[in-house]
Amino acid sequence: MVDRSVIGEIGRGLNLLVGLSPTDTETQLAWMARRCLDLRIFPSPGSDRWDLSVQEIQGEILVVSQFTLYGDCRKGRRPSFDGAAPPAQAEGLYNDFVSLLRDSGLRVETGQFGAMMQVEIHNDGPVTLLLEREAPV
Repeated sequence: MVDRSVIGEIGRGLNLLVGLSPTDTETQLAWMARRCLDLRIFPSPGSDRWDLSVQEIQGEILVVSQFTLYGDCRKGRRPSFDGAAPPAQAEGLYNDFVSLLRDSGLRVETGQFGAMMQVEIHNDGPVTLLLEREAPV
C-alpha cells in the first residue's frame, strides 16, 4: 500500500522482497528469476512434501523492492546501506528482474519502487527463504 492505495496484490504464490547490490549482473538476475520460478516449495495436494514450484501451481508473484535487506548493523548504532545499489541502478535491475519473471507467463505484481510502502504478508506455513548469489571473483 502506498498513500493508502493498494499498488499490487496477489493470491497464492510468492512474495519476493528484492534487494540489489551494485555488483549484480543480468546473469545473476536471470539465475535468481529461474530459481524463484523453479524452487519446489509448495506441497502436492494431500501431502506435506514440497514437490511443486510456483509455476506448477500456476501461482502469482508479488515483487517488492527492499534495499534495507542490505542494511549492515555490525558497526555503530545505525545501519549502513552502502552495500545496496544506488537507486538509479537498482531500479533498472529491479525492472529487469520483474521482466524475467513475467516472461514465465505467471501473473506478476509489484510494489512501487522507492516508495514508502506498507506490505502485508500472510505466510502459508513457516517458510521464509533467503536467495543470494555472490558476484564471481
